[in-house]
Amino acid sequence: MKTTHNTPYIVTTVIVLVTAGILLSMGRVPWCACGIDLWGTVGTSEGSQQYFDWYTPSHLLHGFIFYAVLWMVARRVDVGWRLVIAMLVEAAWEIAENTNAVIERYREVTISLDYYGDSVLNSVMDMLAMWVGWWLAMRLPVWASVAIVIGFEVLTMWIIRDGLALNVIMLLYPLDVIRDWQAGG
Repeated sequence: MKTTHNTPYIVTTVIVLVTAGILLSMGRVPWCACGIDLWGTVGTSEGSQQYFDWYTPSHLLHGFIFYAVLWMVARRVDVGWRLVIAMLVEAAWEIAENTNAVIERYREVTISLDYYGDSVLNSVMDMLAMWVGWWLAMRLPVWASVAIVIGFEVLTMWIIRDGLALNVIMLLYPLDVIRDWQAGG
């Protein structure tokens, strides 16, 4: 079911702007003090400060996952309003992820010792990545969506020894075997 009006897309844009304002009010930096670059380097204090970083694919995957879950549980709801729900979830994550408690949790239980939270620029781009994943999930066949999700998880695990699944595991239930493997990179 496709939306025939722009209201959900306007609401989605407002959610992104309000989230940016909240992050600024929380003391998040607008962008890296080192200057603006296209890509942040993992394992450095600028890792999540630039437009994109190696965690951008996980936000793209959020879009695929949110689309699938909302299709399963709310497919009678207009697709535009399902996007609003997905963006609210993504915005809530960006806010929670950038609280001092979650930043400290990452630093305590993962190998992300130099993680100081995202810049507002990076958080906004993460929300845009979720939207791109949503848009792709709407248009691609299911097999292609599943292949992209698996492909990006394998790619990020191979390159940076992290990814969406490992990130969630380590945040909620850290395992020494994973931390040791990640540190071996």
